[in-house]
Amino acid sequence: MSVLQEFKKFALRGNVVDMAVGIIIGAAFGRVVSSFVADIVMPPLGVMIGGVSFSQLAWVIQDATETQPEVAILYGKFIQSTVDFIIVAFAIFIAIKVMNSLKKKQEEAPKAAPKPSGQEVLLTEIRDLLKKSKGTEK
Repeated sequence: MSVLQEFKKFALRGNVVDMAVGIIIGAAFGRVVSSFVADIVMPPLGVMIGGVSFSQLAWVIQDATETQPEVAILYGKFIQSTVDFIIVAFAIFIAIKVMNSLKKKQEEAPKAAPKPSGQEVLLTEIRDLLKKSKGTEK
């Protein structure tokens, strides 16, 4: 089997395709949450704190000179990323909780007894006929 055929077999398996779809949706969800936090949550929070833009919060270690740019720790962006993470983690937690409860309900659902095979039905009929014939001989 050539490497190309082997890769094709690997790439087209259901699990790999499902994983790729999950990664793409997860990345898109992450961008939506980042925009939500940066554009909707943080501005009002900054106004309530006193007109602060979180993306601009920084601790300057060294001021800029003519030859070197400013060196700063951008803790406002870190706070924003932390809020992003908390929202994404909570959403994933809720999704997994819902999936687990659905899985649990599915496992708890009463399972119907499997239908007997044709052989079992035939053997049961033979058994019943034998019992019946023994009962009439007495």
